[in-house]
Amino acid sequence: MAADAAVTRVPLTESQRRRSLLFLGLAVALAGFTMAAQMGLNANFLREDIGISGRQMGMIEAARESCGVVAFGVLALLAGLAEPLVGAAMLMLVAAGLASYSMVHDFTWVVLMSLVWSQGLHVWMPLPNSMALALADPGRAGRRLGEIGAAGSAGFAIGLLAALGLAEIGVSMRRTYLVAGAAAVLAAAACLGIHRNVKTPGPRLVFRRRYGLYYLLCFLEGWRKQIFIAFAGYLLVSEYQTPLETILVLWLIIQVIAYVAAPWVGRLIDRVGERRVLVFYFGAITLVFVGYAMIPSKPVLYVLFVADSVFFTLAMALTTFVNRIAPPAEHTPTLSMGVAMNHVAAVIMPFIGGILWTYGYRWTFLAGAAAAALSILGALRVPRHEPKGAPPAPAQGPAA
Repeated sequence: MAADAAVTRVPLTESQRRRSLLFLGLAVALAGFTMAAQMGLNANFLREDIGISGRQMGMIEAARESCGVVAFGVLALLAGLAEPLVGAAMLMLVAAGLASYSMVHDFTWVVLMSLVWSQGLHVWMPLPNSMALALADPGRAGRRLGEIGAAGSAGFAIGLLAALGLAEIGVSMRRTYLVAGAAAVLAAAACLGIHRNVKTPGPRLVFRRRYGLYYLLCFLEGWRKQIFIAFAGYLLVSEYQTPLETILVLWLIIQVIAYVAAPWVGRLIDRVGERRVLVFYFGAITLVFVGYAMIPSKPVLYVLFVADSVFFTLAMALTTFVNRIAPPAEHTPTLSMGVAMNHVAAVIMPFIGGILWTYGYRWTFLAGAAAAALSILGALRVPRHEPKGAPPAPAQGPAA
């Protein structure tokens, strides 16, 4: 989820604020470490250790992503509670679910434990930014968000390196999941160092028909994203027997390129506008998915795997699009509704993709290519970029 709800700045002393930000950064870094291990090991563990089929893979991902929809309700129920305590509780769920992977041996238990850690993760995801905003000094909100994001990226990179190191010395994937769970426990403990005056505001979902184009693009983006998350790594492992060490190295390459590319992409969006960036993004993803379906070369597929994930950086144009079409008071509820639409697609797509996989993996990726191609048509309806100083173009969207 990505709902940075409007948060009132918490009245704290300077030392309390600095201490809280330090512990928040530590919690985010440790959570990043945990999820790096999960993402890096996921395809190899489910295929090689559990023997999950393509259809079962889709069912697992659909179950996981359903937690993203439920998380909105959970946050609403927890509104008004201390965010650090909510975060600590959610991270303990992540720890319990991932550590339990060390003991699961069949599809049913994988699904159950996936629901545990995924529910904790989806409730946790909007909290770091919300807490950072509440703890930021006036005029430094962007800086604090950047620092929290950097902490998460650093933790993710260290987690990948740790998983790779453990694999190189022969530590089993099951034991590595125990390490990931332990990191999540430490992240929960770090949350307890954050001042408890930071309260959970709860998400807001507001539907406006004039933002229909944004909702549609978010839905299609969720469909396209789950092709990568659920099936790209699984393809490399199940069809091309890619070892764990190679998958982890690919993730490290992705992390480095994305870290370097993100600021450049932001400047590109400011310069040429969301329309051009989104058309290029969805066009490139269409070709990537066709490549997954049609190209049997492992080196080429490795390049596509990296490109697929790195191109996701361009999706930030969807967020800046909201900044153009919605007034400031509606930014958060509009973004939240976009996230909800994204998760609805993320539940539907893996289930359908898993069924298509039974007829051949190519059909799963061609379905992703179709969604990406449809997204191009939607992106072409995004208002054109106006040079600085020019009057803004009127917002466009599908007819009510």
